[in-house]
Amino acid sequence: MLRKWDDLPSNMKNASVKEYYDILCKKRFSLLLKRIFDIIFAILIFIVLSPIFIVLSIIIKIDSKGPIMFRQVRITQYGKPFRIYKFRTMVVNAEKLGSQVTTKNDVRVTRVGKFLRKYRLDEFPQLFNIITGDMSFVGTRPEVSKYVERYTEKMIATLLLPAGVTSEASIQYKDEELVLTLAEAANETYVKKVLPEKMKYNLRSIEAFSFLGDIRTMIRTVVVVVKKHDIKLNVDING
Repeated sequence: MLRKWDDLPSNMKNASVKEYYDILCKKRFSLLLKRIFDIIFAILIFIVLSPIFIVLSIIIKIDSKGPIMFRQVRITQYGKPFRIYKFRTMVVNAEKLGSQVTTKNDVRVTRVGKFLRKYRLDEFPQLFNIITGDMSFVGTRPEVSKYVERYTEKMIATLLLPAGVTSEASIQYKDEELVLTLAEAANETYVKKVLPEKMKYNLRSIEAFSFLGDIRTMIRTVVVVVKKHDIKLNVDING
């Protein structure tokens, strides 16, 4: 839930953050509904998809050496560090072999990893992060600390809410990997060009936040993922 202003971390107490804080203060009931929905829906999805979790875990283990889960420290609400869970889609020690952003056709991605990323199945383990409260279904995607340190005073306002699995920014930048592939320096391009643009969407989402708006974003995410691959399939068949 939303903390009192005086209880926020000192680095968040600036005029830009206060503007968004005041907006969210008027929507406390929607924030409560959001949290209740997150817990109930995450538990239900986990129960329903648990057989698929088991199958994917076995396939990942057979496909390449390494752990089934990928764990990485990210930043969520109020600047709190937490460990995000994903199905592993890259080779072991991938971070030491390249940048912390992934480009299209990244050689570090495993065969099974390509499939998981294509349909965003690698995100399923984040249900655990949602249940514990470190994440929500909808919210700003959690970044590693080195990128959060580059946030402007206004961008810090996105830390008023838990990080999310999807968002309007995620939908608009669904082809982010391709954009970064075309850049000479992926990390700098991400910080200087991609991140600021994504943050514009994230901040607008705070301004327009509503529980029903979150539901619409979740539905749109599913539609975009399905539609994207339907289009690709048609192109492959007709091409």
